[in-house]
Amino acid sequence: MAHSPVSLLPGQSPLLVVISGPSGVGKDTVIQELKRRNLPLHVVVTATDRLPRAGEVDGVDYHFVSTQRFEEMIRNHELIEYARVYDDYKGIPRREVTDAMQSGKDVIFRVDVQGAARLRQLFPEAVMIFLLPASMEELEARLAARHTETPETLKKRIETAREEMKRLNEFEYAVVNADGQLEKTIEQILAILTAEHLKVKPRTYSL
Repeated sequence: MAHSPVSLLPGQSPLLVVISGPSGVGKDTVIQELKRRNLPLHVVVTATDRLPRAGEVDGVDYHFVSTQRFEEMIRNHELIEYARVYDDYKGIPRREVTDAMQSGKDVIFRVDVQGAARLRQLFPEAVMIFLLPASMEELEARLAARHTETPETLKKRIETAREEMKRLNEFEYAVVNADGQLEKTIEQILAILTAEHLKVKPRTYSL
């Protein structure tokens, strides 16, 4: 009598993935490329009560809500975490994460280094990926090329980036995002996710 093959591998569980790194390292570019590939990934969209800026799209850049609605979300425990940033609320809607995980998608958080530290506290089992420049000179050149800073604010941003680089050891994986090497960066991130999905003991999360 023939028997149906039975998989000996554990079932794959969705991952919570934090992608962080210093300002100017290319986090947004990496995230946009991951989204473009139509992979089983969900990039978390943060909620905020500030008004949209020119070109920003509701549900894509942020979930734009009123202050009244945001405070209602706080009272109803609809946010995994939130903070007041420059007089505006910002927070992670719980359903953003739970809905994606229930559909089997990995959940990607794109955050700064401080935000990554907070997520590490909330989700100790999260996959922590730190994006690095090929060199500090390359990072400084990228920041200067934006032409959006005064000399004073540019200097401050570079100093902050140098301090953020010192927190590399707080992460599990380091991926170099060098100029002109986006494809290699994406391949390495996907290799990390593949390896994590092949672990015999999958990561577990409490949401």
